Amino acid sequence: MACVFCRIRDGELPSTKVAEAERAFAIMDINPLNDGHVLVLTKAHAQHLFDIAEEDLVAAARLAWRVASGIRRGLAPDGLNFVQANGRAAFQSVPHFHIHLIPRWLGDGKGFDWALVPGDPARIRAAAERIRAVL
Repeated sequence: MACVFCRIRDGELPSTKVAEAERAFAIMDINPLNDGHVLVLTKAHAQHLFDIAEEDLVAAARLAWRVASGIRRGLAPDGLNFVQANGRAAFQSVPHFHIHLIPRWLGDGKGFDWALVPGDPARIRAAAERIRAVL
């Protein structure tokens, strides 16, 4: 089965388009967390952040900023989640790079937070060293 987002891009499946750029497009999420939940997708298929071309990532980020500004002006939410997941462990449900723009209102009852637990400073430094070593 072909990628659902590629099929939407190609006009094989319906969507409610919000905006489009040369390398990215934005559609309404059909399973919205809140009213105004938008998905920003790259036109080129890339499973996740680790596969995407830099130009496509930049295009998606630019379009996400533009659409987020429209959400802010058009819906006046109290806040907005800018969410991008990579892989099953991060709860990526469709294997095509996409960004969720989710308008949030105080008391919307949707959650999306975690308890702040101080990390072990030695482990934090060790992780930083491993990352820096491969950059």
